[in-house]
Amino acid sequence: MPDSKLDIIIPVYNEGENISAVLDALVREVRTPFRVSICYDFEEDDTLDALKRYPREKIDIVEVKNHGNGVHDAVMSGFQASDAPAVLVLPADDDYNASRIDHMVSLLLEGCDIVSASRFLPEGKMVGCPWLKSILVRTASFVLFHFARLPCHDATNGFRLFSRRVVDVIEVESSAGFTYSIELLVKSHRMGWRIEEVPSCWYERRQDQGQSRFRVLQWLPDYLHWFFYVFATTWLRRGPETVLLKTQAGSR
Repeated sequence: MPDSKLDIIIPVYNEGENISAVLDALVREVRTPFRVSICYDFEEDDTLDALKRYPREKIDIVEVKNHGNGVHDAVMSGFQASDAPAVLVLPADDDYNASRIDHMVSLLLEGCDIVSASRFLPEGKMVGCPWLKSILVRTASFVLFHFARLPCHDATNGFRLFSRRVVDVIEVESSAGFTYSIELLVKSHRMGWRIEEVPSCWYERRQDQGQSRFRVLQWLPDYLHWFFYVFATTWLRRGPETVLLKTQAGSR
């Protein structure tokens, strides 16, 4: 077993103004032995300059060069570099949810394969979200939970903890943005693997925190594919034998 029980993957794009606060929150709040993988696209990313000034004796940080380009490839590169039993993807501006991470890891070590942070549970909240994104996210999550029986109130949240089994076994077919996260969620549901939730907060980025890379309309077709995948799981009784696994992908 690796020294860290938890790998925290943070995809970045010029997050020099935000990353120190996020790392400080992790050092302050997380007691689970962890390592942070900073996944970046290009050498001129100002996040790397901020990391040079950050006191490395406080935290185990590795810098992972993106094998492709964009947030999806950054997270996939982080997955490939990870070897811990628990793998968390954390937004690069999230310096307010670190206190929830130890509880998420404890649920996973008790037998969960995914622990999903939910903005729509009691004690959770979503603040400052643009109206169109808010409507789409809330509606999709409501429908999937109540009508497709997905055991998650917040299907599109990218702040999510995955077991080693999820990362190693399930083939990711998505290629757009954060859609890998809902894909792994709905495929784990189809596999019959245990999914739990914890409440979380989410705040829209301020202008001085840089620009969000979440492109809800651009990624909508990809999200819809997995939206209907959940209905097929529940109402057409699609089973685990229909989930594309990495061994199957390698044999094609």
